[in-house]
Amino acid sequence: MTTTDQQPWGRVDETGTVYVREGDGERAVGQYPDATPEEALAYFERKYVELNGQVTLLEQRARGGAPAADIAKAVAHLAGTIATANAVGNLPALAERLGALGGTVTELTEQQSAEAKAATEAAVADRRTIVEEAEKLAAEDPAKTQWKQASAALDALFARWQAHQHEAPRIPKGEANELWKRFRAARTTIESNRKAFFAELDSAHKDVRNRKQQLIEQAEALAPNGPDGIPAYRALLDEWKLAGRSGKKQDDAMWAKFKAAGDVLFAAKSEIDAIENEEFTGNLEQKLELVTEAEALLPETDRTKARTTLTSIQRRWDEIGKVPRDQVKVIEDRLRKVENAVRKLDDDHWKRNNPETKARADGLAGQLQDAIVKLEAELKEAQAGKNASVIAEATEALEARKAWLKAIGQ
Repeated sequence: MTTTDQQPWGRVDETGTVYVREGDGERAVGQYPDATPEEALAYFERKYVELNGQVTLLEQRARGGAPAADIAKAVAHLAGTIATANAVGNLPALAERLGALGGTVTELTEQQSAEAKAATEAAVADRRTIVEEAEKLAAEDPAKTQWKQASAALDALFARWQAHQHEAPRIPKGEANELWKRFRAARTTIESNRKAFFAELDSAHKDVRNRKQQLIEQAEALAPNGPDGIPAYRALLDEWKLAGRSGKKQDDAMWAKFKAAGDVLFAAKSEIDAIENEEFTGNLEQKLELVTEAEALLPETDRTKARTTLTSIQRRWDEIGKVPRDQVKVIEDRLRKVENAVRKLDDDHWKRNNPETKARADGLAGQLQDAIVKLEAELKEAQAGKNASVIAEATEALEARKAWLKAIGQ
């Protein structure tokens, strides 16, 4: 077999050995027994295609932002492989492309280093935000803190801390430790404040429960007094309202007992009221008749007659006695309206017959009567002279004086 130049990058000699051309020389890459020269070259050309594919993939990874260290390691390994590759093709071109990747790795390293630094700084800032929110919770006044919400907020912050540790970029150990110390201190402060608050609250609740238990016992002791115990129960109720709260569940249970003690008193009163109402129903009918009789005095102008009749009605009213409790105000308001009307008759009579007032009225009446006589003369004279304007003025003045005289009862 003679040497054959099957293609620019390789050949097969008469022994079946395949060579790859490199620069001005060539290098044996192997044999492919029992095959034609073309088949032998094709086999080693496929080896080149595989290497070319690896270089292309590495270039794509570099452009895609794969870790620079991984790219650098792959470049070094592949460069060694290409240098001694048993393949036929433009191996120098592959080596050149790998060399170009070296510069890309440097740039990628710088870029990724900057990105890593920025990511670390952002992670530190995020972690610091969590710490500051926890410290803000710790700084709240325990007496004003809504502990249910505060505890939920603290749990949420701790969950964020744990998630950040697993998902965010690692941060420098020194800063991580310092931030954890701050978070742990804030968390400890919150827990201590919460425990102290509820311990104090439990103590206060215990005092309230003790006081309310005493009030319950005092209220229950009033039961033998029946309705007479109601004023004392109401005083205890005022103390109950001032005693404070001891927790909803306990308060509800204790209130049920205290209220039951009051219900006993009010039930006894209701029984008595029911008996009295039945007894007083007849009294109500009699008083309704009396108030109807009294209301007939409303248009009366004779004060003496009105006073005498009202006095008789009031005497009989008192003799009748009580009426059902729910009717007391209604019926007494009706009688009071008549009493006010009769009293007004007395007041008006007094005003008219008061000696001092009467003297003033008599003096004014004399003056008015003199003025009327004078105005009547002026009117007569004006009418004789047919002086219309004087007649009108005299007539108006005369009517006014007569009206005043009538107003003072003369």
